[in-house]
Amino acid sequence: MTGVMEFISRGVFGIASVVLMLIALALSGYSAGLIVTALRGPWGDAGPGLLESIGYVVIAMAVFDVAKYFVEEEVIRGREMRLASEARRSLTKFISTIAIAVFIEGLVLVFRQSGHDIALVLYPAAILITGILIILGLGVYQRLSADVEVQVDARDRAQDKVDKVEGKRK
Repeated sequence: MTGVMEFISRGVFGIASVVLMLIALALSGYSAGLIVTALRGPWGDAGPGLLESIGYVVIAMAVFDVAKYFVEEEVIRGREMRLASEARRSLTKFISTIAIAVFIEGLVLVFRQSGHDIALVLYPAAILITGILIILGLGVYQRLSADVEVQVDARDRAQDKVDKVEGKRK
């Protein structure tokens, strides 16, 4: 029964990943259309369309990276036990991509709003602060998980030595 559930789980993650990749592709296509539309008009009016296209491309990249993460971690590797260092690296890569997307979106919104009404820059500033909090949270996670890795690694090495000694006695 466990094998069936694992197969179904991998299938669902696979389908969700394909759907997310198609959405990312559609967002990229829409962004390309915005670029073409912006460049066809007067050059002085192209800025807002180009800035909007940057936002869509960044979101598309983040969505695609989430889909790729699902494929790599849930479809291909499944729920197998991993080393703590592998899980930390994988999560760090994933969160870093999300943080980059948040920062770029915040910067795009700052540029877009600063040309209109300076009071509207508060929302993009809040997005940038959110990005900073994501990075700080990632740093705390890295620090705490690195400490745990050292402890687990030391315990595993000690157990390996005991196993080798017991193996020689037999």
